[in-house]
Amino acid sequence: MDEKILIPISLFLMIFGIVYLIYSTRNRERLALIEKGVDASIFLQGKGKGVPAWKIFVVNIAFLLIGSGLGIFIALLITTYTSLNDGAVYPSIIFIMAGVGLLIGFGMAKDLDKAEEGK
Repeated sequence: MDEKILIPISLFLMIFGIVYLIYSTRNRERLALIEKGVDASIFLQGKGKGVPAWKIFVVNIAFLLIGSGLGIFIALLITTYTSLNDGAVYPSIIFIMAGVGLLIGFGMAKDLDKAEEGK
């Protein structure tokens, strides 16, 4: 067999194994809890509460894009008014500002979740 085909096959098998392990472990855990007589409503505790996942995703993507755009702008200002190397300034400032944007997005998502619990 050609070596080039072994990599995608092994990747697929690894992903399948991880998913299978997660679902079979979850099933065994639930069966063990049911055998002990625990109420089945504990499986539904986390569902339906909080902010929908798509809103959190949109907030995080928005702040990521804002941070990246701001990073490009700041990098442009830095390279225009200083003699720093363009190849080092652009990626570093863009990644730093994207990280700051994600951090702010995380805080906003946490605030959204708190506001949703208060309703």
